[in-house]
Amino acid sequence: MRECISVHVGQAGVQIGNACWELYCLEHGIDSDGQMIKKGKNDKNDSFDTFFHHTGNRYVPRAVFVDLEESVIDVIRTGPYKSLYHPEQLISDKEDAANNYARGHYTIGKQIIDFVLDRLRKLSDQCDGLQGFLIFHSFGGKLRTAKKQTLIKASSSEKVNFRQEDRN
Repeated sequence: MRECISVHVGQAGVQIGNACWELYCLEHGIDSDGQMIKKGKNDKNDSFDTFFHHTGNRYVPRAVFVDLEESVIDVIRTGPYKSLYHPEQLISDKEDAANNYARGHYTIGKQIIDFVLDRLRKLSDQCDGLQGFLIFHSFGGKLRTAKKQTLIKASSSEKVNFRQEDRN
């Protein structure tokens, strides 16, 4: 299989992701708690497993939502699709970067980066043929540059390796 993991970063990324996953569920016949509505539609030849992981009797998005300020992610936690995601996929902190790159990159962002990377490792371990990551973010904003740089730098270091052939 060919799987992709979506990473939704910052307010814009989280809001885009929330809308995208609602649409993906509608297109693939999945209800708000991960149950298949239309039986038989998603066979093994479908690209369905690229974005969803089947666990037990539910389908869970291969996605992580990250924001330093919790209010945007709380919309997902309390919204109609709150049961679709595993709680560890919704990562937030209590403190905002306050439009400050240094706070987002060097202090506050570093506090949650290990948790984000750990969750990405867990999601990648569930994949048979991880093809890559889709990163959703804004073109500007307080968190986009700092968080994305921290995430890419950490995931490309030698201690973190998501490549399939090196896992055995």
